[in-house]
Amino acid sequence: MDLTLHKPEDHLYVRTVTEDGFRIGDEWYRGPVIVSADAVIADWRVDSIAGLGEADLEAVFRLEPEIVLLGTGPTQQFIEPALTVCFYRRGIGVEAMTTQAACRTFNVLMSERRKAVAAMLPLTAG
Repeated sequence: MDLTLHKPEDHLYVRTVTEDGFRIGDEWYRGPVIVSADAVIADWRVDSIAGLGEADLEAVFRLEPEIVLLGTGPTQQFIEPALTVCFYRRGIGVEAMTTQAACRTFNVLMSERRKAVAAMLPLTAG
């Protein structure tokens, strides 16, 4: 799914998401990825949302976002309530959605200059 033809120069954006991976800016990434306005973390070692723990999100928290979009793969899944509390204790909003929805929402938030981070599983996750 191509998301945008527009190429912003001042922040990263998700250009394409397919079962092969993510095109963020001009680079391709396979597997789980974390993306912010100016950083891509391609070695996020998470295979599923089930069992996701606070330690799995340390790289996300270090980016100091105001909102985190969790792309849960091809279907929407929800995180455990205790994990939601981890976000709220830090003053961070969190939304779980399909990975495609997370990519689209991330791009919108970037265009609004929001301090957002997308932590996404690939479409092949399930």
